[in-house]
Amino acid sequence: MKLYFLIVGVLCLIYYVILVCYSRKLRSTFAVFWLLFGGAHLIAGCAPLTAYMYTILMWICAICWIIFLFVESRIIAALFSPGEKEADVLIVLGAQVRGTRITDSLKRRLDRTLVYLKRYPDVKVIVSGGQGPGEDVAEADAMAEYLLKNGVSPKALFREDQSVSTRENLRFSRKYLDGGRDRIGIVTNGFHIYRALTIAKQEGLCNLIPVPASSNPVFQVNYLVREFFAVLYVWMKKGAGR
Repeated sequence: MKLYFLIVGVLCLIYYVILVCYSRKLRSTFAVFWLLFGGAHLIAGCAPLTAYMYTILMWICAICWIIFLFVESRIIAALFSPGEKEADVLIVLGAQVRGTRITDSLKRRLDRTLVYLKRYPDVKVIVSGGQGPGEDVAEADAMAEYLLKNGVSPKALFREDQSVSTRENLRFSRKYLDGGRDRIGIVTNGFHIYRALTIAKQEGLCNLIPVPASSNPVFQVNYLVREFFAVLYVWMKKGAGR
């Protein structure tokens, strides 16, 4: 068991260093988790614990791994959604904007939207996202500007610029939908698709079509682990009746 803690601890710290070197930030998105998680494992691996204590830790780790793998299986299954279908409307979920600059994750969502529109040009598009800390404009405005520059018709574009979360993205976008008749495509990065679809169903949306965008491969594991905690929170919120 000591060896397990030491190996996991070292791997987590190596991944943290990779994320820091790649992003050039000590505290990039969720990266500190790997530093803390890895450090905790190294401490457990080096601590003079009794065999009985290691047995307890072994069972705790086994239960945590089972829960983790169950949740991740749902997230990854949604990431590999079946073949693309035509929607009546796309809801493009917002992501962070730095000043007025679109970040990598958001650009991937928008580029995925452009590819989709080449195949289905008559689909209307809702860009959804308000203005958060460090953002000089609403995410919806930055998204709309990018799509307009890339040939999307202003008549096909609708802006929802008040939301500050995935749930609000979907809830506030409902005013642009045609009751329960619209086939709704949800555009977001693949790791986020399962949570977005789950929240959409909780918000009463139906006829949902996942439209997953790509993600930065260096951050993919980081995103998937972060989603584990986010999905658990969504499940618990549903259980508590929101």
